[in-house]
Amino acid sequence: MKSKTLAAWLAFLGGPLGLHRFYLHGFGDWIGWLLPIPTALGLYGVERVQQFGQDDVLSWWLVPLLGFTIAGCCLNAIVYGLMPTEKWNARFNAAAAPEAESGATHWGTVFAIALSLAIGAGVLMASLAFSFQRYFEVQVEEGRRISE
Repeated sequence: MKSKTLAAWLAFLGGPLGLHRFYLHGFGDWIGWLLPIPTALGLYGVERVQQFGQDDVLSWWLVPLLGFTIAGCCLNAIVYGLMPTEKWNARFNAAAAPEAESGATHWGTVFAIALSLAIGAGVLMASLAFSFQRYFEVQVEEGRRISE
């Protein structure tokens, strides 16, 4: 029996490592095995920002990978948490009754949804702001170079 609440929390807390995918689909899920790759690349980008500063071009391509992965996993947590009990049980607990307790929404599910919405939106906006700021700063610098 797959718990909707546990799946939502795993997507929120361990989503960038694929934990929710492994819980729901098993260790043979190739998406679960691919999720740590953009997470690791994004963490490497954060390390490059700390090491070389914000002028590092590679870092402003890599940092958003981490942000988008976290935001996507938060979106998965929201989708899991808002899925109706009948649909959850039909999809992940096929042998269970449509109204089985494992697919029910509890306060823990609601807290996972609320935190996923807040953190996911914040991380997404921060990633977009970082990327666009660096992109436009480079464009302005290039424009100044061309005009000289």
